Amino acid sequence: MNMKSWQDKAKILIESLPYIQYFRGKIIVIKYGGSAMLDENLKKSLIRDVALLQSIGFKPIIVHGGGKEIDKWLHIAGIEREFQDGLRVTNAATMEIVEMVLNKVSKELVGLLSEFGVHSCGLSGKDGRILQVRAKNKDKLGYVGEVINVDSTLIHSVLTSDFVPVICPIGIGGEHKSYNVNADDAACALAEALKVEKLVFLSDIEGVYEDYHDKDSLITELSIAHAERLIQEGKINGGMIPKIRSCIQAVRNGVSRVHIIDGRIQHCLLLEFFTNRGIGTAILDE
Repeated sequence: MNMKSWQDKAKILIESLPYIQYFRGKIIVIKYGGSAMLDENLKKSLIRDVALLQSIGFKPIIVHGGGKEIDKWLHIAGIEREFQDGLRVTNAATMEIVEMVLNKVSKELVGLLSEFGVHSCGLSGKDGRILQVRAKNKDKLGYVGEVINVDSTLIHSVLTSDFVPVICPIGIGGEHKSYNVNADDAACALAEALKVEKLVFLSDIEGVYEDYHDKDSLITELSIAHAERLIQEGKINGGMIPKIRSCIQAVRNGVSRVHIIDGRIQHCLLLEFFTNRGIGTAILDE
């Protein structure tokens, strides 16, 4: 390697310094999903990123889903999957599979973090009554919950002990029943309750576009007003609408910035946190 290559590496480290100083000791929530959960190389890349963030003083929290894995185990159990308005209809038998699979995914991520020397623990939203929920629409959706309160006591205790919490979106409802919570909603609820500095969504898109068919129209910084206008104009549609609405609510409720980044890019978290431009779309207040 020649001297210029070494100097280029040094410039990257220097560029990252102010971000390391700023985020040191701050809580960040990472909603982990999409291809980054399915591709083993991307998974290891992401976990290595989290390990680095934690080792330099950030306080990351991982919130994850597990839709594909849930589908696989429902098929094995001979249970038909059903969706209403993008949400999984969750009867009692389905709920058992969902809870089993999501806790399994948590422990797998804990194992990967351990490989990189990071202490972590897999938590359900039921542990410590972290995610307290009510039925979203019991007649149509069954055991699908919406978060009504977050108890962050256990999370703060875990973070204070320098552990990374890995949280699966199972909430506790009436009669101590388990409820399936949309992972995006769970991540937003936690970020709001903890008033985090950053909430990052890993997705299978590059970010939000002014015109989805024009890849040069990626919006790097999106105000709440601009986001709402794009929804009204139909430029944000389908499954992106609830995600963007959740992001807007999180910012309004005290989260400094919400980022949607492409989890298919290796080391996407490092590119987001430690470069001047970052990647993807940041949603922020006016």
